[in-house]
Amino acid sequence: QVQLVESGGGLVQAGGSLRLSCAASGRTSSSYAMGWFRQAPGKEREFVAAIRWSGASVKGRFTISRDNAKNTVYLQMNSLKPEDTAVYYCAAGRTVVDGQSMYEYDYWGQGTQVTVSS
Repeated sequence: QVQLVESGGGLVQAGGSLRLSCAASGRTSSSYAMGWFRQAPGKEREFVAAIRWSGASVKGRFTISRDNAKNTVYLQMNSLKPEDTAVYYCAAGRTVVDGQSMYEYDYWGQGTQVTVSS
């Protein structure tokens, strides 16, 4: 089992920045691919960014990075817009191929709220 805990969410004005963190514990492995997804009220969960064990990223609008020594993955979000408001989830997968589908991931965090005011 792998446990994922997100942090770094909060309220920010449009144009501002936030950095989300996801700390992994349990049977962690640097070979896991890690991803970030988000879900706004009334909408489906959508892909944000992903990164493979090698550090190669599947890029979305924001920048993803990882520190394997700390079992932590980050999501740097700049130039935030009100439409970025959502709960952001971290996910880990052992056999991720594309990285953009939530069904590729085995473990999920509980999410962190990001609210962008206009």
